[in-house]
Amino acid sequence: MPGFDVRVNSNASGPWATGRAGRALHDYADDVEYQVAIEGERMVHQRLRQVLRQPTGYYQSKISVDRTSTGRYQVHDQRVIYGPWLEGTGSRNSPVTIFPGYFTFRRTKPLLDRKAPQIARDLLARYRSRGLI
Repeated sequence: MPGFDVRVNSNASGPWATGRAGRALHDYADDVEYQVAIEGERMVHQRLRQVLRQPTGYYQSKISVDRTSTGRYQVHDQRVIYGPWLEGTGSRNSPVTIFPGYFTFRRTKPLLDRKAPQIARDLLARYRSRGLI
């Protein structure tokens, strides 16, 4: 299934990890992870608009952000049957056919990784301005 997981690793200790500050840090970490996933979804949609030659809207409508059973967020295509073919990981991609795939998720992930620190900084500024952290 084409997609990628979004993970943010953080550790808190000392007075910040207890009480209200600890809850605020937990909320912040979850919010960062969610905002990064939402940006990843936006980037996947942007890329699909560039590469799809005959878009029907169906595949794009299946791209979503969901929370996994581990509590993480995942950007994926809801297991659309031809998703691996579009991504280029299917058994019917080249050399079987001449279509190599669009590599949408694989190209988006490193771009998103570079954007994630800025998303976290921007969100931290909002949390600080509201006095939450």
